[in-house]
Amino acid sequence: MTATKKDPILVVIQLTGGNDYLNTLIPHGDSLYYDNRPNVGISPDDVLRIDDHLGFNPAMAPIKTLYDQGNVAVINGIGYPNPNRSHFRSMDIWHTAEPDKVGNDGWLGRVIRDLDPNSENVLTGVNFGRGLPRALAMTGVPVASVAVLETYGVLTGITEPAERDQALDVFARMYAPALGTGPVMDYLGQTGLDALMGADILKKAPETYRSSIEYDASPIGQNLQGIAKVLLADIGTRVFYTQHGGYDTHANEGPAHPKLWSELSQSISDFYADLMEHDSSDNVLMFVFSEFGRRVRDNGSGTDHGSGGLALAIGDAVQGGMYGEYPSLKESDLLEGDLNFGVDFRGVYGTMVERWLGLDAKVVVGGTFEQLAFV
Repeated sequence: MTATKKDPILVVIQLTGGNDYLNTLIPHGDSLYYDNRPNVGISPDDVLRIDDHLGFNPAMAPIKTLYDQGNVAVINGIGYPNPNRSHFRSMDIWHTAEPDKVGNDGWLGRVIRDLDPNSENVLTGVNFGRGLPRALAMTGVPVASVAVLETYGVLTGITEPAERDQALDVFARMYAPALGTGPVMDYLGQTGLDALMGADILKKAPETYRSSIEYDASPIGQNLQGIAKVLLADIGTRVFYTQHGGYDTHANEGPAHPKLWSELSQSISDFYADLMEHDSSDNVLMFVFSEFGRRVRDNGSGTDHGSGGLALAIGDAVQGGMYGEYPSLKESDLLEGDLNFGVDFRGVYGTMVERWLGLDAKVVVGGTFEQLAFV
């Protein structure tokens, strides 16, 4: 089962570590920003101004260009009730859409299940990066996780199907004394077969890829180029995922944060240009998020874990502009020194699930939450 060009595709980019919202979309018109950011504040002369109040970080020129073209939706004050400032727990909440309990399944795992309920395509979901993000994990839902596309594979040196099945059987029996037999081993065996099948298909994707775009040399640039190679191979992948790390800027934020956004902005711009060059940008939606924002007051050379954050939706189909109110910096309006959230992330997920992918949002996010009109 392969997708046509017009099947909607979702590309999720995770900013790992807690992106500093206040230094990404800067309230340069608010003196409270500068009162609280004597060390890491961005000069109003350097801000890429949107209006008299807000502007992008100066490292985000490529994103600003896309914003001016109407292809970027900025979602302000995104978060969830009773915010958790632990990286692990907060990211787990974003991955499972379960703020009140420890969830079992990833929200994108549910999406992949609903897009392909019979698991006809083992590549409906593909992650670029090491390991499998919790967002994609769900028992019985195959997802490929690729470190480097050109060398991706499991037992790829064995070409005969019978020999590879035998090798998988040996693998299964190696673990049988510890795990026993039955459903667990059946699942491991099926997972191995799915991985083999996915590797066979994926290794052909780079062979057909041609582009004039020279991607940013950063890891996020290379991952987005890998996504482009698979997406343009038209093998039916509907959900892509990748991460950009380093946003836990407790110290040295002055140089570190702009460098991250320079890499990310350029890489997103390259990816978008690549899709446009191949007439494939009209059915791709990018979603950029982080587990939480940072504290309003800087700590001397950086910022500590906070709440209230920013997300971006990018694509041809996006109704660009600002969504949600920028949180107040007044001390009386803060939550223990942090920004308050105003937009529940589950409503944003629901927007993409329902209005973009055409699925039942309630099943994926576990209820009804206010949606936004960015798509």
